Amino acid sequence: MKTEWKIFLTVGTFLLGVTILYAAWTYGEGGRVEWVGTVALLLSFLLCSMCGGFFWFVSRRIDLRPEDRADGEIADGAGEVGFFSPGSYWPFGLALAAAIAGLGLVYWQMWLLGAGLVAVIFAACGLLFEYYSGTRRTAEH
Repeated sequence: MKTEWKIFLTVGTFLLGVTILYAAWTYGEGGRVEWVGTVALLLSFLLCSMCGGFFWFVSRRIDLRPEDRADGEIADGAGEVGFFSPGSYWPFGLALAAAIAGLGLVYWQMWLLGAGLVAVIFAACGLLFEYYSGTRRTAEH
């Protein structure tokens, strides 16, 4: 996590400098600040700072990972990474539902936006609960 927070905060610092430069430049050229670009750059800075701050916060509370140590070996990171679904159709459904909701937002059709958002919730739940069968048994006999 050490590397991640340094990268995000470096990019965030760069974006803050570009935001100030952009605001000053547009004010000098036209006599007023161009707010759309300035706010977009400022929000990008805030997003990078938020991610960098989160990684910094987490990195203080966990042990160093093999990739964070100078003496780390590839074999130190071996082991189970996690479970990845071998084949699922839910990501396609989620993307389709998000596209429908996006089209509803683009064309300002509230019925299409509502249908898309309901489909997004349904697809996200399907993706989340794909491997839960509901037939869990306990050893409390």
